[in-house]
Amino acid sequence: MLVLFETAAGYAIFKVLDEAKLQEVDSLWQEFQTPEKANKIVKLKHFEKFQDTTEALAAATAMVEGKIGKSLKKVLKKVVAKEAHEQLAISDVKLGGVIKDKLNLSCVHSPAVAELMRGIRNQMEGLITGLPPREISAMSLGLAHSLSRYKLKFSPDKVDTMIVQAISLLDDLDKELNNYIMRCREWYGWHFPELGKIVTDNLAYCKSVQKIGFRTNVATTDLSEILPEEIEAEVKLAAEISMGTEVSDEDITNILHLCEQVIEITDYRVQLYDYLKNRMMAIAPNLTVMVGELVGARLISHAGSLLNLAKHPASTVQILGAEKALFRALKTRKDTPKYGLIYHASLVGQTTAKNKGKISRMLAAKSALAIRYDALGEDTNAEMGVENRAKLEARLRQLEDKGIRKISGTGKAMAKADKYQHKSDVRVYDPSGDSTIPSTSKKRKFEEVEEEEEQPVTPAMKLKKPKKELATAETSEVAETSEVAQEEAPKKKKKKKDKKAEAAAEEEEEVVVKETTEKKKKKKKKVKEEEDE
Repeated sequence: MLVLFETAAGYAIFKVLDEAKLQEVDSLWQEFQTPEKANKIVKLKHFEKFQDTTEALAAATAMVEGKIGKSLKKVLKKVVAKEAHEQLAISDVKLGGVIKDKLNLSCVHSPAVAELMRGIRNQMEGLITGLPPREISAMSLGLAHSLSRYKLKFSPDKVDTMIVQAISLLDDLDKELNNYIMRCREWYGWHFPELGKIVTDNLAYCKSVQKIGFRTNVATTDLSEILPEEIEAEVKLAAEISMGTEVSDEDITNILHLCEQVIEITDYRVQLYDYLKNRMMAIAPNLTVMVGELVGARLISHAGSLLNLAKHPASTVQILGAEKALFRALKTRKDTPKYGLIYHASLVGQTTAKNKGKISRMLAAKSALAIRYDALGEDTNAEMGVENRAKLEARLRQLEDKGIRKISGTGKAMAKADKYQHKSDVRVYDPSGDSTIPSTSKKRKFEEVEEEEEQPVTPAMKLKKPKKELATAETSEVAETSEVAQEEAPKKKKKKKDKKAEAAAEEEEEVVVKETTEKKKKKKKKVKEEEDE
């Protein structure tokens, strides 16, 4: 039986000397306790050394994936094919099937073979001669690093550390540029203050100052390459009537040096931004399509790496960067923030304030998928990001339309608006309230109202009364008025008596209150006198 054993240095073919020992699987490890015992079980037949680390990595990856590499195929044809009647012990069943199909060699894999491989690995230095232990350990370490890098799909183009450093440097440059430009405007403003109000662009301002120098040179200086014609004419006119103070040559020299620094830093910032854009498209193309280069780079920088960001759920990606506001809201039991760094994405920025929370939540969910696809996927295209962005834009348009279509149900029927009907009552002006003098007495009115309520409802059509009935009705009304007048006289007298009784009761109450107050005062005086004694 032959044994195929792979090392970091190359392929080794061993011949089993005592196959009977393989039957005792539990005690086989005792035969490999020393190199002498191991040489009695197996013997090195052939060793094919790798030329470099690249070849070793290719062979290792091929064996991990269950494929036959070029070097392995060469060794098997060269050594094993001569002894085709021998069985080949291998460590991987999948690889054994491929060898059997392509080279027609019988392969064996069993618990005894696995124990045999473990014993050979334990005594590899004594079994393979010509390889110093230091070289074997160095080769093993190098191959282990290369293999782990391959398994993680790690390549120099996928290094996200560069993005973290680039976005941090970009933020620092923005802060320094802002300070430098403010200092330059304030410094040169003592000499030519009108220029700062006319030229608003910072880079154009510094280039103009660098070309002008003293403001007396404005009339002879050509600024057409930097400024438009209208602004240039305005600058020249302002220089003639400027209110600025005079400065020395040394002051102008330092101001011009500061302007040079601003221009150089601005150019470098543009170059750094292009570099960051290219790196983001290489490392996280789908995330870049979803949220943009700067926001994506800030998310990666905040999480530490792209792999760490891929481990975050969508809810964390949504509020990443707003941790202080989140914990403050949890502490005070207020509403938690709806967005963090993702707020600066273009999709969130173009929505109305009402829909920003919804869009940020949906964008975070799709961005989380894009991040995981970029970090762990094998493809480097941005098709997934483009599709998800198109879906989000369609959803955004649907939200902006503000429910023209029904979302629930079939979704095809248009929302129907009910016809507007004005239901408020129209009130008619009552002219009876204009006169303050009553035409009849209140009592008469009250009795008339009661009589109207007691009378049954008459039909809409009015019948004509004969003249005799009208006359009798008039006489009855006169009689009623005389009776009412007689009844009112005693009632008025009763009202006067009631008022007198009420006045007397009020006077009695006042007398009682006065007596109680006087008693209280006497008691207080007695208490004071006792205390004095």
